[in-house]
Amino acid sequence: MKHILSRRLLDIAPLFFVTGFMASASAGVLGQGEIKKSYETYCASCHGVNLEGGLGPNLIDDTWLHGSSDKDVANSIRLGNLDAGMPAWQKTLTEDQIRAMVVFISEKKFLSLQEQVKESLKPNNGVYNTEKHNFTLSLVDSFEGLVWGLSFLPDGSWFATEREGRLWYKENNQPKRLIKGTPDTWQFKQGGLFDVIADPDYAKKGWVYISYAENKGVKEDGKPAGMTAVARGKIVNGEWTEQQMVFSAQDKFQISRGVHFGSRFVIDDDYLFFSIGERGRMEMAQDLTRPNGKIHRVHHDGSIPKDNPFVNTKDAVKSIWSYGHRNPQGLARHPETGELWSTEHGPRGGDEVNLIKPSLNYGWPIITHGINYNGEPISEKTAQEGMEQPKHFWVPSIATAGIEFYKGSVFPQWKNNLFATGLVSKELHRVVIEGDKVIEDEILLQDDGRVRDVAVSPDGNVYIVVNDNSKANGKIYRLDPVK
Repeated sequence: MKHILSRRLLDIAPLFFVTGFMASASAGVLGQGEIKKSYETYCASCHGVNLEGGLGPNLIDDTWLHGSSDKDVANSIRLGNLDAGMPAWQKTLTEDQIRAMVVFISEKKFLSLQEQVKESLKPNNGVYNTEKHNFTLSLVDSFEGLVWGLSFLPDGSWFATEREGRLWYKENNQPKRLIKGTPDTWQFKQGGLFDVIADPDYAKKGWVYISYAENKGVKEDGKPAGMTAVARGKIVNGEWTEQQMVFSAQDKFQISRGVHFGSRFVIDDDYLFFSIGERGRMEMAQDLTRPNGKIHRVHHDGSIPKDNPFVNTKDAVKSIWSYGHRNPQGLARHPETGELWSTEHGPRGGDEVNLIKPSLNYGWPIITHGINYNGEPISEKTAQEGMEQPKHFWVPSIATAGIEFYKGSVFPQWKNNLFATGLVSKELHRVVIEGDKVIEDEILLQDDGRVRDVAVSPDGNVYIVVNDNSKANGKIYRLDPVK
């Protein structure tokens, strides 16, 4: 059997047709917390402690008597089935708790299928056999820190960042070089040096853009505070020079939490797009007077385009392009349509693939397909008028990070497919998009480490960034085709 996710999504049971497999590394949070206690209190006596069935039916097989969509399962919990002996739980469980129970069942369902799928993902004598192309992995370079971003120049050379604050440059056939003099980064929890990208006309202009956690000495409630910042500079004789700040949040917007910084880049001839997570303050994602929880658009020098959607909105941050985001760690432009796509690192369940358009609200935290890590609900709502639905989401979470569209001839059958990375799931996904719909999701590899980023070189080769957090080091691999 091939990976089930290599089939078209519409062939998969509806409850799971936009979900991801193999979040085995997240077993430390799956099935734990408040919702597990609720299940044991109200459901286990009939459906079994492990959802294996008893007086009531098995919840982790493929048989769903009353519909398998999220809505169907929620209705079954809410309204019950007295003829079958199942009481209605709508007066016992809140709508938030019912939503959390649906996520809990979905997680357990996929974990029960994990082992049979895992075998099919293992390489055969080093060869990964996938639906369209087979490949091997070649080690390109190793790092002493955690690699965060990888970006190619037109001549095939590349920049890479380590979260510990180091920027590296590698020309073809030369050892990588550490760039000296880059700005200090706030090394706090998830904070550090993030993404890197070169100016589209790098040969003439020489600008390199980096994003990082910035701490300017500001404190919030007596604690050091910071925010995602963007700077550009030029590299002369291995030194970072001529630095200019492209984005730096005002002191009043600095936050002391060490999570959800974003941050990814897309750049074209006129604009730079970058993302900032909501920094652990979920309610601020809906606040246009705050920069966090947003995707931004600026000119290359940081100035605000006159046609940005909120330039005339009182007190709004003028660089905002879209809002209602949790932690968008992937950003990429479709090579043919030019549309902007993003992946958003969700909570427990609810990692998203979004088509980003100006002024739109992507819903966090008012709507979400996930719950809190401790099993407590976030919202009963997965949809609301005026808020965008993801084009794809994963339950259980894969902890999605960097993304990239494929353009090149090395893997011709992957043309225009979106590569999406998974940290907790240790996966690389191939997502097929037709128009504005995701129609297929295939796992290309799994269990080689936390996949943080993916990049396509000018000659059409695919590279992935893989980290081992236990050893705090990272590697870059290349996917080599096998015929």
